[in-house]
Amino acid sequence: MHGKTLEAIVTELADYYGWDGLGERIPVRCFTFEPSVGSSLKFLRKTPWARDKVEGLYLFMLREMRRSGR
Repeated sequence: MHGKTLEAIVTELADYYGWDGLGERIPVRCFTFEPSVGSSLKFLRKTPWARDKVEGLYLFMLREMRRSGR
């Protein structure tokens, strides 16, 4: 993801889906139990497979937004 920080990606996903929606799509503790951007960043920076899922969901969100004209 060139030019986008992980913090910006997590923030946009949380704004778009909400923490509950994010936790349903990617069931990891940092999204389901007392979620915050800080705790999510800490986990995602240490866990490559989870970061890959977040980046994939972000790309899906962008395509979804483009299709709906948002």
